[in-house]
Amino acid sequence: MEHWLVWIILGAGFLIFLIIQAASREKKPFRKAALTMASGLIALAAVNLTSGFTGVALPVSILSLCGAAVGGIPGVTLLLVMNMIL
Repeated sequence: MEHWLVWIILGAGFLIFLIIQAASREKKPFRKAALTMASGLIALAAVNLTSGFTGVALPVSILSLCGAAVGGIPGVTLLLVMNMIL
């Protein structure tokens, strides 16, 4: 995947989160959108750090990073479910 395409996907995801937070009349929509994306990346890191205990790991790739950042915690959950099914 091209690097410019990754930045476009992450930027579009951030803008979508920003629009949703602004439409819900959030006091600080920029901060809330950034926290949503960061929580997904932290959840992905937590899954991989605890893989020694749980036996569940997600491969870190551009696709999984974009899925975690754009989807947040539900995105990481979806990645885990898809990893179990496929």
